[in-house]
Amino acid sequence: MVSRRGFLAGLALAPVVYAAGCSVRPSVSAANGTRPLPIPSLAPSSVGADGVRRFTLRAQAGSSEMLRGVSTPTWGYSGSVLGPTVRARRGERVELAISNALPEATSVHWHGMHLPAKFDGGPHQMIAPGAVWTPSWTVQQQAATLWYHPHPHGATEKHVHRGLSGFFLIDDDAADALPLPKEYGVDDIPLVIQDRRFTADGAVDESDPTDVGLLGDTIVTNGIAGAHLRVTTERVRLRVLNGSSGRLYNLALADGRAFHLTGTDGGLLPKPVALEQLQLSPGERAEIVIALRPGENTTLRSLPITDRAGIDRAAEFGFDDTFDILALQAAETLRPSAPLPASLIPMTALAAATTPATRSFDLQWFMINNRRMDMNRIDMTIPVDTTEVWSVRNKDNWPHNFHVHDVQFQILTVDGKAPPPALSGWKDTVYTSSGSTYTLAMRFADHTDPTYPYMFHCHLLHHEDQGMMGQFLVLAPGQRPAPMAMDMGAKGHH
Repeated sequence: MVSRRGFLAGLALAPVVYAAGCSVRPSVSAANGTRPLPIPSLAPSSVGADGVRRFTLRAQAGSSEMLRGVSTPTWGYSGSVLGPTVRARRGERVELAISNALPEATSVHWHGMHLPAKFDGGPHQMIAPGAVWTPSWTVQQQAATLWYHPHPHGATEKHVHRGLSGFFLIDDDAADALPLPKEYGVDDIPLVIQDRRFTADGAVDESDPTDVGLLGDTIVTNGIAGAHLRVTTERVRLRVLNGSSGRLYNLALADGRAFHLTGTDGGLLPKPVALEQLQLSPGERAEIVIALRPGENTTLRSLPITDRAGIDRAAEFGFDDTFDILALQAAETLRPSAPLPASLIPMTALAAATTPATRSFDLQWFMINNRRMDMNRIDMTIPVDTTEVWSVRNKDNWPHNFHVHDVQFQILTVDGKAPPPALSGWKDTVYTSSGSTYTLAMRFADHTDPTYPYMFHCHLLHHEDQGMMGQFLVLAPGQRPAPMAMDMGAKGHH
């Protein structure tokens, strides 16, 4: 059996430097409330006579003030860092013209979106410098907090870490009818949490990744360190995204009060769940509602990771760190908020907990089922209009998670038992505890394509870049895999 040391020594795809015994020391004062939280603007759009809602995005280089008074070179969409919030309704057809003004090819993946594979924005839909990619699809899923980010094979961590990511919010009538906070930027707040380490001259430090990738010692929230939010309503809804490349967060409020989880990756839960802590791994989202009284102050904080059984070198992976993320400061007079509803959005089970697994996946080192990503290999084909149950096991003593493109899945069991409430909703990304097995039910309803594949992978981006990823096709009856295409910015609108 090849040892981990021998395996790492033999990696040739993308040599990296590993930090030995490097424990990140957190900057606990990172969210000391000195700067107002920036709210991403809503991406402008227009609806033509054909009913298509059209957006434009531009991937570009710039500089931003992540640290107060310090200019940091960054990348962003239609701005210097991060990107505007794209917003559309269920049933709408959307089109996004994405231009690349960066010095290298990139891509834009619609994380959590159900859409045709040729518009998924994975590593087969690259946008060359100076090119434009124009995907178009009909939004066919319930209201949810999704996001978009680059997905170039071998360079995803670098592109995301430099600032390329943004929210994609889906609305629908069922969610609109619920008395949840919904005034964007006032009581309905998008919140992307990331970590950075900076060089002496203020640049983002991309050197010396750990075995989980780049870990920072400073939290940046919506693109800045030291953010505070002035709350003007009795309840505030935070749409939280773990936008880090390799860090886990264990979210809690500094004063120990409970908050309510109302939604996960793929949409609202059947009912709110009261929690005091919530763990999010890279790529996962959560909608939480926090109640405040006039004049109250509290802080959203990340506590040490408690789910660490079997993890080797937990301190090196950032599991011991504590960070302040966002100071919440309630005004002396608050606008009334409706009580949280007892019920939210019903959820129909895709499969029984005892349903046998269709496929099995073992996560270990930088591999899935002992294979590393090959852009020219299809790992599996899936018949359209089928429901599958996947068994996913973390065989490693490293942290991993698991993301599937195109679908939202339901977690049937964790080590044979019902999932905890925080994992009971629709998911597209799930943290896999060391030594544990997760059964996931998902439906491949439509969008067949024999040429363009979807991806499944670990969403710790360093792991993904090193090859912890595979590809699948969804095929119609009688279809066979065809030679795979590689787009480089040709018009994506077919």
